[in-house]
Amino acid sequence: MARLVFNRPVVRSPAASVSGPQRLRRWAVAGGLLGVLLGAVSQAPAVWLARAVDDATGGRLQLIEARGTVWDGSALLMLTGGPGSRDASVLPSRLDWQLSLHLDGVQLALAQDCCVAPGLKLRLQPGWRDATLLVQPGDATGLLGQWPAAWLDGLGAPWNTLRPGGLLRLSSQNFELTAGATGWQVQGEARVGLMQTSSRLSTLNPLGSYELSLVGQPAAPATLQLQTLEGALQLSGSGELRAKGGVRFRGEGRAQPGQEPALNNLLNIIGRRQGATSVITIG
Repeated sequence: MARLVFNRPVVRSPAASVSGPQRLRRWAVAGGLLGVLLGAVSQAPAVWLARAVDDATGGRLQLIEARGTVWDGSALLMLTGGPGSRDASVLPSRLDWQLSLHLDGVQLALAQDCCVAPGLKLRLQPGWRDATLLVQPGDATGLLGQWPAAWLDGLGAPWNTLRPGGLLRLSSQNFELTAGATGWQVQGEARVGLMQTSSRLSTLNPLGSYELSLVGQPAAPATLQLQTLEGALQLSGSGELRAKGGVRFRGEGRAQPGQEPALNNLLNIIGRRQGATSVITIG
């Protein structure tokens, strides 16, 4: 007795139907596309970084004549009063940067003949809910750089009225700035100095030297302290940097005895006059 035997058809998945050479071609195409993507990222032009800085600062800090790539490039630094402003000032030498990826974040190395201290690095370390910026000076002195105070004219009012002279100096010790859902948190210390300052509003030259310090405290707002190091114009004040952004500050300016006539116009500009004192308030 004869029996009829029916064989079940073999159903192959689409993947199984692809031959070995076809799979190799697909992997080759995917690898080629990945290579093109990585190549494009590695050669991203420096103007992309310039646009990002412009957007982040509202046009007040600009990288002009940018050359090279996002990862290794240079540009001139310009301060402006923002969109529509006619004020602008440019530093005399180019800023060079090198951006590199590390296991714990991104590192930015900066160099500038006129102004930036040798060896300055900034490191950004992203976390689960926050990101921390670490400032790494090139040596134990903590100096980050010094710039001509006249560069501030480019920001517009009130700097273009004051027309400051002298040097703007920046230094730090173990400074970290963390941004997260709860706001800003500062650790360590940063100092801004105005050294041998002058102004077109006064015949005294120099007016003096001043230092503003920012000190971070655990679980508390960072404190601000302004003091006079030397000079006929006496400035002092204190305040804080709020966790959610913004600054609260109250200070005073006054002239040394006998210097009131030479400083009267300047004291009228920098704050609200209360007799011989000019009261400076922010926030």
